[in-house]
Amino acid sequence: MDSETTLDIKVETENRQTYTRTSAMGVPPLERIREWGRLRELVARIGGAHDRFLIVQRIPDLPDVFAQVWHEEGGDYRLEHRLSEDEFYGTNLTDPVRVAELLISWARQTAGWDAGLDWEPVDLGPREEVPELPDEVREKVEERVRTRLRCGYDDRKTLTEIAEDYLVKGDERPVSRAQAARLVDRLWVERVTEQAAWDGVTDPDRLARAFEALDASGITARENFACCRGCGLSEIGAEREGARGFVFFHQQVTEHAVEGHGLALHYGGFDGSAETTTAVGHEVLAALRAAGLSAGWDGDPDKAIDVKPLTWHRRLVG
Repeated sequence: MDSETTLDIKVETENRQTYTRTSAMGVPPLERIREWGRLRELVARIGGAHDRFLIVQRIPDLPDVFAQVWHEEGGDYRLEHRLSEDEFYGTNLTDPVRVAELLISWARQTAGWDAGLDWEPVDLGPREEVPELPDEVREKVEERVRTRLRCGYDDRKTLTEIAEDYLVKGDERPVSRAQAARLVDRLWVERVTEQAAWDGVTDPDRLARAFEALDASGITARENFACCRGCGLSEIGAEREGARGFVFFHQQVTEHAVEGHGLALHYGGFDGSAETTTAVGHEVLAALRAAGLSAGWDGDPDKAIDVKPLTWHRRLVG
């Protein structure tokens, strides 16, 4: 197998575990090989109670495109893949290693990955008719969903919930679940097409690198964390896990970054002292600059660290 090819996938299991690997930040070849091994381990593991299947999506996720495996102890492995809203196929296999290799080839979109197997159509049942939204409703919901898409942190399920609930007033629900999903899927594909033109490392990639480095050094670093500064400060302690300090930006700040205003980072020490907060601020500033970002701060522990200018091109995952 080509160790220079990155496996960009998200895997979800029945017991609600999720594994994600994306090349956006540059994954060393050894780590890629380890991730392929992880997928093989997951396939070999399934079969017990509450751990009988896994679903694999490519990154970025596309509507109605995924592969999945079902296995109960003592039985075959049921491998299925969906190509579109209308095309869904499945086959039975006995060897988990073979199943994992097929999933890897599917993820890499290897030509002819599905050849030589006895695929049969999966019955999708009757298609639900989804009425069009009135223009005035659709335009308002589209505006909200587009903003969240540009932020780049929500998956399609979350965006569908946002679209469905956005205009709710009392018992009045102008957008059904199916209408919300249809709208989100259309706008999601538009954004995936748009991001295909982004070359190389983006500013959100650099930010993620800085936050990963800080997290590894003992500073809890969280992106798009909580709805506002107050909630973030009250909730960050639950993320401590032995860290000496923290840094985060909240969802409202993410939307400001989308609009071109940069990011305000909130930080501090878990001991509450000004000395620790100042020290954490300097570490955060250094990590941002080491990642190639412009950041400003005057050393005052009561002031946020400003990261700007920023071009907010955060790639969707799913």
